[in-house]
Amino acid sequence: MQTLILRNQVKSHLLNQIQNGKLQVGRTINLALLSRQLGVSVTPIREALSQLEQSRVICAVPNRGFVVTQLSRQEAKNIYETVAQLEIMAVEGSQYTDSDIEALRRQQIRLQQSHTPFKRLEARFDFHHILVRNCTNTVLLQILEDLKTRLLFYEQGYGNDASFYENVDNQNEAIIHAIAENNVPTAALILKMNWMVVLEYVEKQLTA
Repeated sequence: MQTLILRNQVKSHLLNQIQNGKLQVGRTINLALLSRQLGVSVTPIREALSQLEQSRVICAVPNRGFVVTQLSRQEAKNIYETVAQLEIMAVEGSQYTDSDIEALRRQQIRLQQSHTPFKRLEARFDFHHILVRNCTNTVLLQILEDLKTRLLFYEQGYGNDASFYENVDNQNEAIIHAIAENNVPTAALILKMNWMVVLEYVEKQLTA
């Protein structure tokens, strides 16, 4: 049990490093340094790294150890399209109360009022978390969480570009309206468009 707790602590630490931009693509993760910083043995660290490797956040490279995986247009396309389909499944399998709809509205306001790249990115992912949190398929939700961990790398650095959020904001509002009207098919359609808008933008940045 203690090893499990330590592993989750290490994983949370590394994910925070990703979100804060301190863990960059191509960087080698120093196990000994990480062990000293966190005050834990290398065993839970290796277990946490293995989980992140399964999520394709990092990869094992001979003679280098664990390295943050490079970005690619093909991977971005695959992940964004998969996340879109999984979220549609989650929305279609969810029941929304007035409280849920109000939570989505409040989160959308937080997103619009966020003024730093990290806060905007965090608020956008929180919006999607609220959108699918009522889904009872825990396996689906875990896969989504793992995939979105990787997406953090693709979306870092775009938060200062207003065009990155203009369409997203409009679509979020439309998703909330459709759910409030109990029109799940329309919400699902807009949700897919939402992720495809982000994918198109990310692909352009990778090409540039």
